[in-house]
Amino acid sequence: MAGISEEDIQRVREANDIVSVFADHVQMRQKGRTFWCCCPFHEETTPSCQVDPATQLFYCFGCHEGGDIFSYIMKTEDIDFPDAVRLLARRAGIEIHETGKDAVSHSYKTRLREVCAETCEFYHYQLMRVKSPEADAARAYLSSRDLGGEVAKRWLLGFAPGRDALIGHLKKKGYTQKEMIDANVVVSYEGRRPKDRFFNRIMFPISDEQGECIAFGGRVVGTGEPKYLNSQETPLFHKSNILYGLDRAKSAMTATGIAIVVEGYTDVIALHEAGVKNAVATLGTALTKQHIKTLSRHAGKRIVYLFDGDEAGQRAADRALGFIGDSMTPEAGRRRIELTACTLPDNLDPADFVAQRGAEALKSQLDHANPLISYGIDRRLASHDTSTAEGRSAAFADAIGILAPIKDSLLAKDYAVQIASRLHMRENDALAALVHLERFQQGEEAVSERKSNRASGLAAASISKAERNRRRFEAVFIGLCARYPHLALVHADALGQVSWHVPLHAEISDLLLAIIARNPQAKADEIVGAITQKHPNSARVFVDSDAGSGDPEAYARYLAEELALGDMEEAIETYRTKLKDPGAMEQEEYDLLFRTVTSLQKDIASRRLAHKRSII
Repeated sequence: MAGISEEDIQRVREANDIVSVFADHVQMRQKGRTFWCCCPFHEETTPSCQVDPATQLFYCFGCHEGGDIFSYIMKTEDIDFPDAVRLLARRAGIEIHETGKDAVSHSYKTRLREVCAETCEFYHYQLMRVKSPEADAARAYLSSRDLGGEVAKRWLLGFAPGRDALIGHLKKKGYTQKEMIDANVVVSYEGRRPKDRFFNRIMFPISDEQGECIAFGGRVVGTGEPKYLNSQETPLFHKSNILYGLDRAKSAMTATGIAIVVEGYTDVIALHEAGVKNAVATLGTALTKQHIKTLSRHAGKRIVYLFDGDEAGQRAADRALGFIGDSMTPEAGRRRIELTACTLPDNLDPADFVAQRGAEALKSQLDHANPLISYGIDRRLASHDTSTAEGRSAAFADAIGILAPIKDSLLAKDYAVQIASRLHMRENDALAALVHLERFQQGEEAVSERKSNRASGLAAASISKAERNRRRFEAVFIGLCARYPHLALVHADALGQVSWHVPLHAEISDLLLAIIARNPQAKADEIVGAITQKHPNSARVFVDSDAGSGDPEAYARYLAEELALGDMEEAIETYRTKLKDPGAMEQEEYDLLFRTVTSLQKDIASRRLAHKRSII
């Protein structure tokens, strides 16, 4: 690929055993020659994800995610292929060499990451070691919030003195003014000299999912505006994609199947320190669709939005109602996301609540969080005086509007009936109002996908048992040839002649033959890696190709013959269909076709007999 050589990609693949990489995040259990774990991509209690050290592939029999080491990292970290290679290279301590524009871009981003890392260390040193009235005030504030001492060390909290102290420090480290500005730790206004972006602020380093510092948030010490100040958008930092604390929370999210979203840095730290380690915060923005996508990838499908009880928290609650959509309905199937919401009592924020009442009380609040739709309906009904006819009418219009994005779902009809009941209205009137709501654009793709999924399900149900066996034989045969490359050489003719019933199997076969033709010494992991890179959904084919304790060579021979016989039988059926209409061909053509069918039948009969006698 452009930028990273195939040799470097192979070195990285060989240096990162897939079982070891999985074990970094989940508990692995060995069964025979393969390993099993609870799937990192959906919530489950019984392991259904198989990791095969022989092929360096994984496949989940529950959610059907699968692939090689690179696709695993791409899915878990939400990054593209080059970044997955880079991440695994860093993990293995391998230096890779890149060329082209991508290499220049990546190299510069690496410099910006270094600027952020050095800035983080500088701020942390200022907080922990430097004696000054301003730093003392910062430490006093953190201590008052139980965020000092070891907590500050664990979260690398810092203090920004300003007065160009950071500029001087970074210059000594060899960083240019442009790099400082592009990393947004220094600002430069037209006609003025550059200066430190953050001044007299407690600093919270913001990390990406891999735990590398890419930006900062600062809280003013004492009084001043703005109270909180975040880094602006940079080549590394995009607020709509990043969540504070995600690098620390993702393992707990996977373990619990739940993600907790709060409003501020201190809330995240306080919850983690209290043992609630699956909490993250947005960064000065409302929750975005990209945030939800990221969280659902780590936490399964349940997200709890925890709002402060104050006015700002309630404004955030109102904004969150914009995320109601088809993905929250039963019709979404396995795409369904359970987005729930909870407002803490007595106007407390999460940090104060857990400090005063403890983690167990907070968990109780979370357990009783309502679905976002129900939460929104409750809020809108409560904002009206329902003791009057005018108030009930306004409350109904306000509450029923929440259901517009999901008006076609059975769930919407259920909620419409509930709203009618609470306002003492007729159910039919509520359902009629629901029908006439203007449906928002969001969710139309989900409707289309559901129709497609239903069609696929009907098609799958109509496949005969014989056809299912045929497709399984194809998958196992082609998988064996990839797992044991010498078998691909032995059965190259069969791979090229099989009339594949599954288009993906034909594509894999062509690619497999091309690889071994180019390099007859190709290793299994190289072959499988190349195929899964081009066809990510091919992982199950290779997982299904296990020969168990039997002989792979004998198994491959058996399958090659079985597929050949199947193709011959299909050819005979085609010829017989033609023979049923003798008037459609000349007599000579008919006689030739008849003799061909007779010959094929005799050949199949003898080969079937020998095939049954073969020992697998």
